[in-house]
Formats: sequence, C-alpha cells, structure tokens
Amino acid sequence: RMRYIGWHVNRTIRLIGLSTALSNARDLADWMGIEARGLYNFRPSVRPVPVEVHIAGFPGKHYCPRMATMNKPAYNAIMQHSPAKPVLIFVSSRRQTRLTALDIINYLAADAREKHFVRLSDDDMEMILDQVSDQHLRHTLNFGIGLHHAGICKEDKAIVERLFFSEKIQVLVATSTLAWGVNFPAHLVVVKGTEYYDGKTKTYIDYPITDVLQMMGRAGRPQFDKDAKAVVLVHEPKKAFYKKFLYDPFPVESSLHNALHEHLNAEIVAGTISKRQDAVDYLTWTYLFRRILQNPTYYGVENITHESITIFLSRLVEQVLRDLQATGCIEDASTDELIPTTIGRIASYYYMSHQSACMYERDIGEESDMPTLLKLLSDAEEYTELPVRHNEDKLNAELARDVPWPVDSRNIDDPHVKANLLFQAHFSRCRLPISDYITDTKSVLDNAIRIIQAMVDITANNGFLQTALRCMSLIQMVMQGRWHHDNTLLQLPHLEKRHLPGLASKGIECLAHFLHCNRRKAHQAVAECFSDLPDDELFDVMGEVFEAANHFPRVDVQLTTEIAYPEEEEEMEEEEEEEPLPQITLNIDLFRRSRYYPRIFAPRFTKPKDEGWWVVIGDPQRNELVAVKRIQAIRKKTSTKLIFDWDEEMYGEGNDPERADGYAFHFYLISDCYIGVDQEYSFVVKYEDIPDPPVREEAPEGEEG
Repeated sequence: RMRYIGWHVNRTIRLIGLSTALSNARDLADWMGIEARGLYNFRPSVRPVPVEVHIAGFPGKHYCPRMATMNKPAYNAIMQHSPAKPVLIFVSSRRQTRLTALDIINYLAADAREKHFVRLSDDDMEMILDQVSDQHLRHTLNFGIGLHHAGICKEDKAIVERLFFSEKIQVLVATSTLAWGVNFPAHLVVVKGTEYYDGKTKTYIDYPITDVLQMMGRAGRPQFDKDAKAVVLVHEPKKAFYKKFLYDPFPVESSLHNALHEHLNAEIVAGTISKRQDAVDYLTWTYLFRRILQNPTYYGVENITHESITIFLSRLVEQVLRDLQATGCIEDASTDELIPTTIGRIASYYYMSHQSACMYERDIGEESDMPTLLKLLSDAEEYTELPVRHNEDKLNAELARDVPWPVDSRNIDDPHVKANLLFQAHFSRCRLPISDYITDTKSVLDNAIRIIQAMVDITANNGFLQTALRCMSLIQMVMQGRWHHDNTLLQLPHLEKRHLPGLASKGIECLAHFLHCNRRKAHQAVAECFSDLPDDELFDVMGEVFEAANHFPRVDVQLTTEIAYPEEEEEMEEEEEEEPLPQITLNIDLFRRSRYYPRIFAPRFTKPKDEGWWVVIGDPQRNELVAVKRIQAIRKKTSTKLIFDWDEEMYGEGNDPERADGYAFHFYLISDCYIGVDQEYSFVVKYEDIPDPPVREEAPEGEEG
C-alpha cells in the first residue's frame, strides 16, 4: 500500500523489513522495492553458537497420553545434555507447563535429587516464595523449575524471569509464545511436542515450521557457550518431515486473499480505489501477485499466462466486491464506480470485519434491549478466534450458572458464548474458574470498545434513540466492570453493597449525591462505613475512595438555540432546488467544576483510556435520535454545537401532545467511561420562533425583441 501510494504521489518511501530465515527472500525484497545490495539473507544454520539437534519420535494416537510419555525423555535430555546449565522446555498449553514440571519433580525425587535445579539457599527461596501468588508456581520453584505462560500474573512472571536469567533456577517450562517474546537463551532447549489445540477447529494442529525454528533458536548463549543442544520431541509419523525440513524452511506465502474484504473496503473508503480497474491494479502491487507468479497452484491458478492471472484477479475482485455489496459496505457493485456506504465507512474507521458491521446493521433494532445488545457484541466476528480449550465447555457451563443472563447452552463451547460469559462475569465481578480466563477477559475487553463504538454509530445512523443510549451504557459497563443497574456508588474502591444502607441514611444514595454533597458530610459517611478498621487502614481506605471520586467529572451544561435557514447555494441548478428547511442549531457550553485527570479511573479495564463524551439530541416521543456528536475530554470549558433540520410535518403544531406552543426535544450528555454522571435536559423549539421561508429572487425576464 505504501509503495502504491508513493507511486501515485511520485515520492520514494523507504521500507525496512526484518524476518526469520526465508527460502524466497528475493520475492519479499522485490515486493518491498529493495535492490540486491540491500538484501541480506542467512540460512537457519548460520548461528553465533552451533546447535546440535536431536529429533525423537513418539507413537500414540491420542495427544495427552503421548505428551505424558515425553516427560521422562525430556528429563533424561536435561541430565544428559545440560545437567548444570539453563534449560528451556517449550510446551503447547498452560496446562502442559504444570503437568510437565510436576512429572520432572517426580523424576527428581525418584533419583533423590530434589534440589538439583536450585541455586538458592532455603531461606532465600522462602523469601521469594512469599512474593509468589500462583500456587502451582510456588510449588515448582521449590525444586528449581519455573513456569511461564499468559495465565501467570505480571509480578509472578517478573520473579520467574529474574530467577532464570540470574541462574538461580535451572529449568523454565514455558508456552511457545515465550520464544517470540522475552529473549531468554539457554544451553538446552527441549521442544516437547509440535502440535497445539486449535479451539476453532477443535483439533490439534502443527506449529508453523517457523515457530519450531524460533523455539530452537533459543538454544545457545553467545557469551557463555561454545555449543548448544536442541531436542525436538515429535509424533512418530512426523519425524521424517522434521528431519528433512527443519533446516530447509518453506517459502513465505501471502494470506491477503483470505482478508481481502477488509483491505479493499478500507481503500474504497480512503478513495485510493474508486473503480474496478483500480482494485485489480492495487492487487498487482501486492505480495500476493508475486507469489501467484511463483507458486500458482497454491492459490488455485491453473497456469501463469497473462490471461489466466488476469482472469483470476478479476474474479477475485468481483467476488469480494459482491460480498461487500451484500454486507452493505459499498453501493451497487455492478457499476464501474465504487462508492462506500456509511456502514462501509464505519467498518473501515473502527477496523471491523465487514461481516460484523453487516450483522449490526441487520440485527440491531429500535427496541433492542441490553441482553440482545450484549449477545450481538459477543457475536462479533472479532471474537471467532477466542480460544476454547480442552474441557472449558464444563467451565463455561459452571460460569453460566453464576451470571444473570442466559446463554445458548447447546453451544457452550462456542467462542462467542464464552465471550458473552466473560462479559457478564466482568460486570458481576465473578470469580473466574482458572487464570486462563483472566487473560481471555483482557483479550475480550481490548476489542470491545471499538466494536461498541461502531454499534453506537450504526444505531445512530438508523436513528434509534433508546438503543443508541443503551449501547453507550454498555460501553460504560465495560469500562467500569459493573452492571448498568448497579448502584453507581459501587464504582468507588472498597465500597460494597453492605455499605449502601449506611450511606443512604446520610442522604447519599448514588454517585451524584456523593460528588455534590458537602465534603465533610461525605468524609463522615464513608468513615462510618469503615469504622471497624484500625486508624492507619481507615486513613488509607479513605484516601483511595476520595482520590477515585476526584476523577469523576462534575459538569455544568448551558444550552442556547438558534434558528435560521441555510444559505442558498448559488451553483445549484434550478431543477434540483427544493424548499429549504429551517435549521435548528443547539449551542452547547460545558463547564467542568472538578479537577481534570488525563486518564480515567477504571481499575477493572485493561488499558489506560482518555475521557470522552457523546452529546445527543433525541425525540423520545418518536424514539428518534436527531443528532449526535462525539467530543473529547471536557476541561475548563468546552463548546460545541449540534445542527438538525426542522421538519414541519414531524415537529409542527399538533405533533407534541404535551405542548401547544412548540416541540420539546431532549439533550443528553453521555460519558463513555463512567456510570451515573450522564445528564439529560429538555429544550423547546417554539413555533413562533420559526422564521418564514426566504423569498427567492426571480431572474429578470429577457427583453422582448
């Protein structure tokens, strides 16, 4: 894309690429526009420390028993190749890290070598174990074996990494992701199995060969070792494959054709592609095009004649454009002009799947309730890859009994059902069954914000007022980890449901009461809630409660309206002219009465976030969203405006049963992160203030001859 743009603007763009060893590096270099003198490609065997590789095969059809039979050989490999130097053991799952470590501990005990992997005194180890929260890790560290996977908290990971790096423990059992993350070389690397469980297909599939090479690449410490060892334990039928291809990597192929819908939609929205031929031309700049020429059968091309490739690219573009039209992302795809729709723009702006955008346009209605919206959020295509591991269907069924809204029990192992359960557990603050679910919740929440913002935009585009407000409420729930019907005071730290009656007796029934009441009164009320604490703990709790409360915004709103006809466009042709409608301009002045913090208070959310707001004009009588705008943080004073057309048929006299002098609209100020700070006002557009239409000046008649 960058080279395509550079060619259009006649400017050279410098690209730098880094990769593992490739067999087709020249193809990548040509695609990136790199000349031969700028390409450096080394075989995998070229290493600062030579590695001796041992490959062993193991029979057995079933995965788990086969993994169990590899534990003894893994232990023997440590004792044979690296009895006193650091060892990395890579396994496929978090469960396997624990099972592998426990089996190795059993073999140590059988050989009366319980402390063979430990390089610390008992007292020093005891001090370290007191800082470790994971019970399995605490147990294995006693024997000099560390665990490293995504389910371990950041603090425990730091302890394990420090101990292994300083060689206080000798063995580290980790999932394969460590090979691509922190650089922890070892004298010996054991790759225990080359398969992993794929939740989408519900089968065990092979690692890419590049992943196996990356794991093996952790063998060898240039500063300390003259040689290194790698032991790869594989399924017996695949032993010959790994012997042949381990040092002869496959070429890198393109995956663009599998995700072309999002790419073309984004380029159509950006204006880079405006015609069909532009889309075909765009593909000729891609790595996909180069690999079709080199390996046509991989992409389903019969031969590499100019005619065959042209037909293939044209059909590929045609199919993608038909799909984009079917999902409502572009207008009529049968014409040469490619015009994006509002749905297509929203999908591109929020980096969303076109299928998700289509689903929201189709399934979100003006009466969609909160359970429906949460299900639609969970059904987004973005959650299709959420892992559902072995036996997690049982954990999902248990979690379903603890959350308030039902899920599809027939598909309890579906990733979308799991996402729904994780959202509800997040709102309910349920205890998750295993640490894996904590990591999965982070993944779910990371995608949720942009998806819900897209839901808001799609709903607003359809004019569904109440549904749009519910979507905005849903994003608040995600940020605060609370239900929309929970007492808003529960967003403050340490406050629990048992404290609410005591606060209510002091006249503090919700967050708004707390923020606007006398500070001394608030201090006394909170102090009574925690009167059973010692003075030093009470001081800390009070400090955290009021520090958090300071983050919640207190905003004053001032509204004024202006009514005028839009200025007439001179270039508009006479036959296209329509009777102009009066425009209502709502001027909005927002005054912040509390301190501004650059980051919001949302301890249950996974990432730091800035404050944001929606300003909305709605017509509750028709459940119609009239106008909406998103604004950034409100500081001392923020001014903005919303403009909408006055339609006499909809808003004229007799349309508001409660008023005879005008039509009442509602203004909403909605936070995108806090529950309970939203504001709603009513304003009236009076009929007597609507001006008469402007008189058009007629063109002078020509002189008669």
